[in-house]
Amino acid sequence: MSPRSGFMTAAALLCGLAAGCATQGPQPTEELTRARTLIEQADRAGAQRYAAADLQRAHDELSNADKANSERKYDEARRYAESAAADADVATARSAAGDAQRAAHEVVQSNETLRQESERGAATTPQSPN
Repeated sequence: MSPRSGFMTAAALLCGLAAGCATQGPQPTEELTRARTLIEQADRAGAQRYAAADLQRAHDELSNADKANSERKYDEARRYAESAAADADVATARSAAGDAQRAAHEVVQSNETLRQESERGAATTPQSPN
């Protein structure tokens, strides 16, 4: 191998390495922060009750994002963080829907109880003559 071909090989290798590094976007700090915030909101909203699988997936994806970020795989970390945020949003929405459905069921039960008491009261009240 001549010195020139060795230099060309080394130059090509360096360019390839530089190009590989250049394809990585900036560190996904904003995406990671957003995902953490949305997951914390989902946890506080009680998403575990109605959307345990979505919430667990969000936690797992955030963990994967943190790992990829620490390995400087920023594009991969960004994808995981965005996916975690989306799953946390879904978990929060399902939690809100579950809470609303439970509240609606309680209102229906309360109305039925009032209707029954009203009917019972009307049946025991003596009728006044006209």
